[in-house]
Amino acid sequence: MGAGHGHVLYRDAASPVHRLPPEAKIVAMVLFTFAVVATPREAFWAFGAYALLVVLVAALARVGPGWLLSRALIELPFVAFAFALPLLAAGERVQWLGMSLAVEGLYGGWNILAKGTLGVLASLLLAASTSTRDLLLGLDRLRCPQILTQIATFMLRYLDVLIGESRRMRVARLSRGDDPRFFWQLRGFAAGIGALFLRAFERGERVYLAMLARGYDGRMPAVWRETGGATAAQWAAAATVPVVAAGVAAAALVLT
Repeated sequence: MGAGHGHVLYRDAASPVHRLPPEAKIVAMVLFTFAVVATPREAFWAFGAYALLVVLVAALARVGPGWLLSRALIELPFVAFAFALPLLAAGERVQWLGMSLAVEGLYGGWNILAKGTLGVLASLLLAASTSTRDLLLGLDRLRCPQILTQIATFMLRYLDVLIGESRRMRVARLSRGDDPRFFWQLRGFAAGIGALFLRAFERGERVYLAMLARGYDGRMPAVWRETGGATAAQWAAAATVPVVAAGVAAAALVLT
C-alpha cells in the first residue's frame, strides 16, 4: 500500500504551478469555474479573456497545447449536442449556408461549448500539475469528508492491482484457447469479470481486518495537521487567476 501511484494526466515538471500547494490550486480551479459559469453567454469577449488566462497558466505549467487539446476530446459528446442545438431548438430562426438555425439554439450551443471547454481545460491543468497523492492531500487539508478521501485513496492504490489481475486472467483465458472476439465466448469473459469482483471483495475484507489489527478506528491520520499547508504568499499567488476571472465576470454582468 505504500507504493506511489501516479495517474496518466500528471506531467512532472519544475514549474511555478507545480510548486503551488494542492489545496490552493483546487480552490483556484473551482473559483475560476464559478466565474466562467456566472458569465452571461452574450459576453463573447469575456470568454476570450478566460481562454487567455488558461493559455497563460498552461505556459507557466509547461503544458503544451497539443497535450491539452488531445485530452479535451473527452467533451466531444457535449460538443456534438451543442452543434445540434441550433437545428433542434424552437423560436426565431436565421438562415446560414442554406440551413435554418434557431437563435436561441445558437446561444445555447455557444454557452455549452464555451463554458464546458474552459471547465475541462481548467480541470486538465489541475490534473497535469498535481499528482494523485497531492490531490487527495489537498482535499484533506480543505477538510473534505474523510470517508470520501479514504474511498478515493484506496480506489487509486488498488486500481493498479486490479488491472494487473485482470490482465493475468486474460492471458490465462487466451492460453486456454479463449477468443473474446466471438459472441459465443462472452460467457467466459463474464465469468472472469465475476471472479475479479470476488477477488477484489475478498482483498478488501483482508485489508480491512489488517487495518483493524493495527488500530484503525474509522479515521485515517489527519495528514493536513502533520504536513502544514499553503502560506499566505502561496494563497495570494494561486488567487491571481480566479480574482482576474471574477473581475471579468463582474464586468460582463454589468456591461451585458
